[in-house]
Amino acid sequence: MSSTITPLRRVEQWTPPLDADCLRNVLERVRAWRPLDVEEVFDALDAAIGNQPPPAATTAELIARLRGHLKHLSDIAVADVSFPPTAEMSRLVERGRPLREEPLPADRQRAVGLARRLAFVTADLVEELIEARYLKGADE
Repeated sequence: MSSTITPLRRVEQWTPPLDADCLRNVLERVRAWRPLDVEEVFDALDAAIGNQPPPAATTAELIARLRGHLKHLSDIAVADVSFPPTAEMSRLVERGRPLREEPLPADRQRAVGLARRLAFVTADLVEELIEARYLKGADE
């Protein structure tokens, strides 16, 4: 019976992929993350394009909510390179980009118009994402 000793292999010491500051940043982002509430999206859409125009006092806040929803939905559409967005999703994301950056009009009618344009793009994108099963609908 012979016994041979295999020499030890030198293995490099493991180093973490991120430093402490980057890890803190990741932790802060995880803590601040909010899942998308599809009901909230539909409530904002109803406020913008429902039977009544949005009240003057809440139009600016509604536009901010719609911009946030559109940004969140756009991020969902393009987030996974393994599942690229459909052509329609890409078109809606591109169509929504300038609307999200458009300044808030001082004129009430123009502000309502911006809210409605944001709402129509948001509604189309959320429907496309639900249809493609990127999101669950409000009733699922």
